[in-house]
Amino acid sequence: MSNHMGRAPVGPADRVRVGAAYYHEYQPTDRLETDLDLMAGTGISLIRVGESVWSTWEPADGVFDLGWPARVLDGAHERGIGVLLGTPTYAVPPWLQRAHPEIAAERADGRPVPWGARQEVDFTHPVFRRYAERLVRRIVSAHAPHPAVVGFQVDNEPGLHLLHNASVFEGFVARLRERYGDVETLNEAWGLTYWSHRLSSWEELWTPRGNTTPSYDLAWRRHQAALTAEFIDRQAEIVRESARADQYVTTCLAVSRPAVDEVAVTRGLDVTAGNVYYAAQDELALPDAGRRHEGGWFGQGVWQLYQSADRLWGARQEPFLVTETNAASIGGSHTNQPGYEGQLRQVAWALAARGARLVQYWHWHTLPYGAETYWGGILGHALEPGRTLREVRRVAEEFEAAGEALSGLVPEADAVLVRSVESDWAMQCQPPLTRPGTLEPDPGSYARIFGAFSKGFFDAGAQARIMSPAQLTEALRRCADGPGALTGTLVVPGLYVCDDDTLALLDAYARSGGHLVLTCRTGYADGEARARPEVAPGDVLRAAAGIRYLEYANLSVPLEVRPSAGSELRLALGSRALAWADGVETEDARPLAHYVHPHFGRWAAATVRDHGRGRVTYVGTLPDSSFAEALARHVTGGTTAANRWAPLPGSVTVTSALDPHGHRLWFVHNWAWEPVRVSVPEAVRDVLGAQRLAAGDGLRLGAWDVRVLRADARADGGRADNGRADQGRAGHAHGVPPSPSGRSSSANRQV
Repeated sequence: MSNHMGRAPVGPADRVRVGAAYYHEYQPTDRLETDLDLMAGTGISLIRVGESVWSTWEPADGVFDLGWPARVLDGAHERGIGVLLGTPTYAVPPWLQRAHPEIAAERADGRPVPWGARQEVDFTHPVFRRYAERLVRRIVSAHAPHPAVVGFQVDNEPGLHLLHNASVFEGFVARLRERYGDVETLNEAWGLTYWSHRLSSWEELWTPRGNTTPSYDLAWRRHQAALTAEFIDRQAEIVRESARADQYVTTCLAVSRPAVDEVAVTRGLDVTAGNVYYAAQDELALPDAGRRHEGGWFGQGVWQLYQSADRLWGARQEPFLVTETNAASIGGSHTNQPGYEGQLRQVAWALAARGARLVQYWHWHTLPYGAETYWGGILGHALEPGRTLREVRRVAEEFEAAGEALSGLVPEADAVLVRSVESDWAMQCQPPLTRPGTLEPDPGSYARIFGAFSKGFFDAGAQARIMSPAQLTEALRRCADGPGALTGTLVVPGLYVCDDDTLALLDAYARSGGHLVLTCRTGYADGEARARPEVAPGDVLRAAAGIRYLEYANLSVPLEVRPSAGSELRLALGSRALAWADGVETEDARPLAHYVHPHFGRWAAATVRDHGRGRVTYVGTLPDSSFAEALARHVTGGTTAANRWAPLPGSVTVTSALDPHGHRLWFVHNWAWEPVRVSVPEAVRDVLGAQRLAAGDGLRLGAWDVRVLRADARADGGRADNGRADQGRAGHAHGVPPSPSGRSSSANRQV
C-alpha cells in the first residue's frame, strides 16, 4: 500500500459516501452555482471531474488552459464537496491525431482503429507518452495544492483494445526472450512442432493476427494486460511527483475490458475504483428461476450485481470505490429503462454491504449531445430535480445516518471463488461451450462456467469472496498452520490454465481440512494452456477427487439430473445439466447426482470424496440454477450466516458484514413488488431508525425495499454468533482465506 493515503471530503473518513461525475464544461448554460448548491443539498460529497477533455486542457499543441476547473474546485470546496480529478489520457484531441497519425492503435488486421470515439491510440507509443505525460504533470502540479482535490483518477476504463502495432509486437518478442531465453525452450513450451511452427530464430515468430497456437494466444493476452498495468503505473508515478501525501491515486476500471487484469492493474494504485452497471426494472426481480442471463456487458440479475462488487473487492482484497453506476437509463437511445422506485436505494446498500466506500453516479446531468446523449444522469435533459434526485438524496441521508456503523466493515464470506483471468483468455481462444441454441463457439464460456457457480452460491444465500489464483496462493501460504487450518469452502470453477504448484496447493487445502469444489475444465491444461497428457482431471486432482474421465461431450439439449442412490444432495425436480458433460467414472468417490439419459446416464454428474481431513466435490457439467443452488447448499452444509434467517421468501436476500469490533450488520433486501414479512434470528436494532426487534420478531419490507440492522449485543467471546470464528479483523470470515495483503482496513479511509 502506498503512503499516499486518501481522506474523505466530509466528516469521518471511513464512512460510505455518495458522489457524481460532474462535467460543467458540457453544460449548455453556465449553471455552476445552481448545480453545486443542488448537489450539496442532495448530500453529494464527491465529484469526479476533468477526465474526458484533453482538448479543453490543451486546445493546441503546447497551449494549455489549466485554470478552467478553478471555479468548479473553488465552488465545491466552499460547499464541503471533495473532487476526484481525472487525467484525460483516454480521450485524445484531434490536433494530436492529425499531427501524429502514427500513434493510432492498430487492430489484428493491420488497420488503424477509426477515429471518432475514444481510446483510439497506442498508449505505448513514445510520442503519445511524451504528450500525455507532459499534460498529466501540468494538471497535477496546477491543482494538487487545491484543498478540494482529495484524489486523482488516472486515465479511464483502460484496456479497451488489444494493440497490434509493430512496436507492441517487438516488445512482446522481447518479453518472450526474457522469459524463455531461447527459441528451443519456446518451441517446447508452446508445442511448435505442430503444423511445422518450430522456430530457428526469434525473427521467425509470426505476428498474432494469424495465430492459431493457444499458448501463443495466452502469452499475447498476458503481454497486453501487462502493458495496460504498466501504463497506469507510470501515470500514478507521475501524479505522485506533485500530489499531496493525503491524496490518493486510482483509475476507473471496467473489468470486462479485453486488455485488463484487475489484480495487476490495481497493484500500484492506492485503492480500487470501478464501474458497476446493471440492468434495472424487472431484471432486478427475484426469484429469477429460468431467466436467461447471457449477453450484455453489464450485469443482468441481482446475483451479477453482487458478483461485480465482489470482483472489485477482490482486485486488492480490500474496500473499493464505485466511480460509476446507474443513475437512470444506461446504454443507447433505444434502451430507456430507469430503475423502479426504490431500486437505486437497494443497489446502493448492496454495494455498501459488499465493501464499497463510495457510490458515485454517472453522472450528474444527462448530456445534451454526444455518443452518450441517452445515458441518463441524476438530472435529465430538462435539468430539473425529479424522482432520481430524490432517491439519491435518500441514499445520501441514509449513509449519513448510518455513520460510524459502516466504518471498517468487512463483508462476510462463506466461500472463496477462484477467478482466473488467464483461464478466461484461454477459453476465448478455444471455447469449450457453444453459444446457446447454436453450434457457434462461445468466447464467453468462462464467464458462463464461473457465473453458474457464482449464481448458485448467491441463490443459496452463501456470500463469496473472489480471489485470483495468485492471491489464493499467497493467502494460503501465509496461513501459519498450513492451508488446511481453514475449513471453508473453496470453489474453483473452470480453472483451465493451472500450473503444478497451484494443483498441489489445492490438494493440500482439501487434505488439511478444507472443502474443495472442482468443476469441468479445472486443471485440464497447464500454465502454458497445453492439455495435460494425463487421465483427466490430471494426476493430482484425479487422486484428490477420486474420479477419472477419458471423454467429454457438448450437450445439444439440457439433461435432467437426479440424486444418485444414497446421495445426500437434495435436488429439485427438473434440475438440469447444461452444455457440457465430463464422462466421470468414480474410483473411490461417491456419486452425488447422475444424468437421466440412456447414454450419459452411465456417468456421474457430481461426486464427493473424503480427502485427508477434508473433502473434494467434483461437478462435471454446467449446472442450471436449480442444480447449482442445490450443490452450493450441500457443500456449505447450511452453515451460512444468511441461513439463520431461513426460510425466506424467494424475493428476499440477506447479506452481512462485520465491523472491526466483531459486530454484525445485516442487509435485508426485498427484490419484488409484493411487501413481505420475515422473522429476525436475533435481537437487532435498525441502523436507520430507532426500531429494536427481539429474536423471532417480524420485520416488514415494502416493495423494492432494504433494511439495515445491527446485532444488538457483541458476539459471544469475540466470535461470530453463529458459532464460527469472527475473523473480520484479519480480513476474512467463516474459514475463508485471509487477504493476501493483510491490509483490508487501510482503504477504509479513502474516499
